[in-house]
Amino acid sequence: MTKSTPAPETVIHREGLPPLYDARGLTEGGQLALLELDGQIYTLRITRSSKLILTK
Repeated sequence: MTKSTPAPETVIHREGLPPLYDARGLTEGGQLALLELDGQIYTLRITRSSKLILTK
């Protein structure tokens, strides 16, 4: 899998707090984004009711 860095407008850096990511930015305006952690692929989905579901 190719490593990529989120677009600058997708992440907000706040002093002393973890980074804040815009879910719609991660999905590039769509409904799905793939996330990789230690070789495992996860799917982030935005539902019609604007809720997030993360599945393996």
